[in-house]
Amino acid sequence: MSASIEAYATPLLSPRPTAPKALRTGADYLRSLDDGRAVFIDGEQVKNVTTHPALREAARSAARLFDIASDPAMEERMTFVSPTTGNRVLRAYQIPRTHADLKAKRLASETWSESTFGMMGRTPDHVAGFFCGYAAVPEVFAAGGAPFADNVVSYYEHLRENHLWATYAIVPPQVDRSKPAHKQSDPTLYAGVVKETDGGIVIAGAQQLATAGLYSDVLYLSCIHPLQPGDENYAIGVAIPMNAPGLRLYPRRPFAVQAENGFDHPLTSRFDESDCFVVLKDVFVPWEHVFIYRNLEVCRDQWWKTPSHSYGNLQAQARYAAKLRFMLGLAMRMNEATGNAAVPPVMVQMGELAALASIVETMLEAQELKATIDEKGVVWPSKTALYAVMALQSEINPKMVDMVREMTGAAMITMPSSLKDLDSAVTGPDIERYMASGISSARDRIALMRLAWDFFGSEFGNRHQQYEKFYGGASFLVKQNMYRNYDFARACKLVDSALALSATPLANS
Repeated sequence: MSASIEAYATPLLSPRPTAPKALRTGADYLRSLDDGRAVFIDGEQVKNVTTHPALREAARSAARLFDIASDPAMEERMTFVSPTTGNRVLRAYQIPRTHADLKAKRLASETWSESTFGMMGRTPDHVAGFFCGYAAVPEVFAAGGAPFADNVVSYYEHLRENHLWATYAIVPPQVDRSKPAHKQSDPTLYAGVVKETDGGIVIAGAQQLATAGLYSDVLYLSCIHPLQPGDENYAIGVAIPMNAPGLRLYPRRPFAVQAENGFDHPLTSRFDESDCFVVLKDVFVPWEHVFIYRNLEVCRDQWWKTPSHSYGNLQAQARYAAKLRFMLGLAMRMNEATGNAAVPPVMVQMGELAALASIVETMLEAQELKATIDEKGVVWPSKTALYAVMALQSEINPKMVDMVREMTGAAMITMPSSLKDLDSAVTGPDIERYMASGISSARDRIALMRLAWDFFGSEFGNRHQQYEKFYGGASFLVKQNMYRNYDFARACKLVDSALALSATPLANS
């Protein structure tokens, strides 16, 4: 590990030969999930996530993402030409060199997000953005030793050329937040190094929250929380296959367990990506998959001295903008169903909702328009635009949800118990008569209200409200990011100029 950091300040990514590989299809992806990964639900290991009744439909929704990307008609939108092989690879793995490149990445994320109505957050393009950021500025990793920079670039290329889905677990478990990692009651409560060998390292402990982990190919294990001197064993960054021996995934209770059919639970049944708690029981990681090793500074700098956090959250905001679009569409369709769409107070409420959604969308585009290009030719999205909208997300999302609840009143809960009430010869005539709207049949109106309840009121819907509230971490942390990136010097200069006027006599004095 003696090579200098300067060796990594050269133009981005020297070519490395990689075997050609066709774009991954949904069928390819589903087959790959049957790999022996250790996923536990109700105290038992899941044999195959693609066949488990609570997991299979979300797996199919994930597979559709790969089908969209491999569709020849979507080639330009969803893929780009690999700089090392000339093959088509996922646009998610493009390191932008122009503003147009950055826009192309956002549009690809928008396409995937709209296909899930914004309900799946950790799609393959999220952590792909982080690895793009790492590979764009490998000298950050070289600060811990030159081979680590080599490793992160090579692994990024591996992910890119094989169209893989990485997710991450980067937050320690909530055991005792009053103490640093190394002062916990057990040194292996938090995920960290317990052994070093000639071939690699061994990791034990736990980490959270690997959303979509049970549907991903690879886990990136690191830490985004501040670490202190003494925490070196936990200051790591490694890639681990999801079926690695000793790696266990504990998803929260799958909401789709209660989804008896797709009519009554249209979103829950299809888009519950699952949030996974990760336990590592002496997991071996070879050196070539280690990017950060016992280095507090590099573990911190990976997020802020590379464009990783910006790339990953460009996807996150594209997804959130799509979700708000869907929310406004639901609100409008419900207003139309009840005949309220043209009522002035409802129009005012809808106008306010549209204003809030437009702020998110406009700030998303501002990340592109105000992006900068560094000395290596790498485009960095505007951090000011990103953190401004992330700082507001935890406040505007519950506000928007409450506004829609107010407009719809009891519409989402005065529904029959299930689809069976519609199909029954005994209850069906009553349902058809009394639950129709002025513009639709009872079945169509109930389908709309079921969809809305699944979004706003179900257990799945409420998980999403919690998810949006803490998407970027605690709001005070996001606001600190905003504080660090706002141009206060320019703002204060205006004040100083105004103060200087007080020393200047007025013309008539």
